[in-house]
Amino acid sequence: MTRVLVIDDDRLQFRLVQQHFKNFQRGTYELEWSETYEDGLAKLLTNEYAVCLLDFRLGERDGLQLIREAGEKGCHTPIVFLTAESSDNIDIQAMEAGALDYLVKGEISPKTLERSLRYARNLGDTLGELRRLATRDPLTGLPNRREYDRILSEEEDRARRFGHPLSLVIIDLDHFKAVNDLHGHAAGDAVLREASRRIAGSIRTVDRAARLGGEEFALILVQTGPEAALEVARRAIAGVAAQPIVVGDGVPLRVTASAGIADFPADGATAAELFVAADRALYAAKHGGRNRALQARAVPKAP
Repeated sequence: MTRVLVIDDDRLQFRLVQQHFKNFQRGTYELEWSETYEDGLAKLLTNEYAVCLLDFRLGERDGLQLIREAGEKGCHTPIVFLTAESSDNIDIQAMEAGALDYLVKGEISPKTLERSLRYARNLGDTLGELRRLATRDPLTGLPNRREYDRILSEEEDRARRFGHPLSLVIIDLDHFKAVNDLHGHAAGDAVLREASRRIAGSIRTVDRAARLGGEEFALILVQTGPEAALEVARRAIAGVAAQPIVVGDGVPLRVTASAGIADFPADGATAAELFVAADRALYAAKHGGRNRALQARAVPKAP
């Protein structure tokens, strides 16, 4: 069942759209209707719909504004713009705002509407895959460095605005170069995949794990103070070392990791400063024997 959201303040227009759907050649659809800007935006932000059919006129506001606001708030639902106007200017504005297709109400038929929905879904899937590739590390599936930067910046803003605690943990696999040198890069990739799975498994669903590059990972711990962050970091590195990671033809490798923890804003007033503090603590953990977690507050700052 394909869920489609129709946002239109005209009940009659919604009934006409329903009738068109009944004459589609293939596919089974479930239509939901929102007649106001506010209700339509709230439903769009759930990201639970395959496609949205959005009317241009929505009371005192318009669909162009709704598309922009939904996009700014993270909505990626494919949108087909509906309007009674056939102006090329509206067409251009709709596409620039983020709509994937544009239909004039008086020219809609079951065939054109079905084709437009199929086109929007296919293009939406392609764009979604491109977004995933742009934000995910291909080896581990974790958010990549670019996405880490975005998430940490957002969480920094949120922590500052609401006064919530925020902690950053930087984790680095110990002696990883030796894995590649002695067992080959395929073995190294296997270690990275399994270690990342164990590290990500140590956090809550509201927290985020990312691969920063090489054998280095980050944990962004929201509403988490220094004591709880230290516990999470210890749990993550204990998970990495709990069991050997099997590579190649059944070769078991004992892998350990070290971690540095920084607390916002005590250890850093910005995302960049937080990273520097956590990285300094990580270096101290490495220098102190590895397979351990240290907090930035426990590491003397360089003179």
